[in-house]
Amino acid sequence: MSCFTFVKLMMVLFNLFIFLGGLTLLAMGIWVSVDGGSFLRLLGPFSGEAMQFVNVGFFSIAIGGVLMLLGFLGCCGAKKESKCLLLTFFSIILIIFIAELAAGVVALAYSSFAEGILRAWATPALKSHYGSEPVVTKMWNSTMTELNCCGFTNYTDFVGSKFEKENGGNVPPNCCSTNSTTCSKAEAERSAVKGCFEHILKTLKEHANIVGGIAAGIGIMEIAAMIVSMYLYCQLDNRVS
Repeated sequence: MSCFTFVKLMMVLFNLFIFLGGLTLLAMGIWVSVDGGSFLRLLGPFSGEAMQFVNVGFFSIAIGGVLMLLGFLGCCGAKKESKCLLLTFFSIILIIFIAELAAGVVALAYSSFAEGILRAWATPALKSHYGSEPVVTKMWNSTMTELNCCGFTNYTDFVGSKFEKENGGNVPPNCCSTNSTTCSKAEAERSAVKGCFEHILKTLKEHANIVGGIAAGIGIMEIAAMIVSMYLYCQLDNRVS
């Protein structure tokens, strides 16, 4: 077996596993989104821990769709020896790798800048869409309940929001340490419930080694995938010539 044939076979098998993994994630995401209750009942004693994952259904659908696309491009590109599919596969992996690298650099070197970017997205969403958009409301309710936090920074994210105006000047119940269904701004200020960003940042710092190891592993796999796809692409040129 020649080196080209071996690499081609490994490329097909590797991307076939990626495609099947993406299909599994997609199916699980659709199941959770449509019937999350039965999914949690299936997990039994682990259902409490599972609820810590924010909007896991939509996240799984998005990641599953991307993995299926990559698996399809890589598998078909290698099997059919298609330069177009291989180049598309390489380009998508390269874009993802650069985006991840840029996000990592920003998060490490400019954490305050990263916080500003997230706040620029989160605060308007809370003020304009929380309480009226089901997806945004469900996502933030799950986050605030499981992390025992309030908003992105704190209760002030809801001051002047559409939710506050529609609820007589009250903010979400999670912003108060009491378990009452209504939470006034004065009570929220006394409760001093911290924002979700601080909780998430603390969790990431506590598990920095694990997060870094996973990120490094993903980066190595992406680099390997790009090298293999470009090797096949160049070998196809040589074979044609």
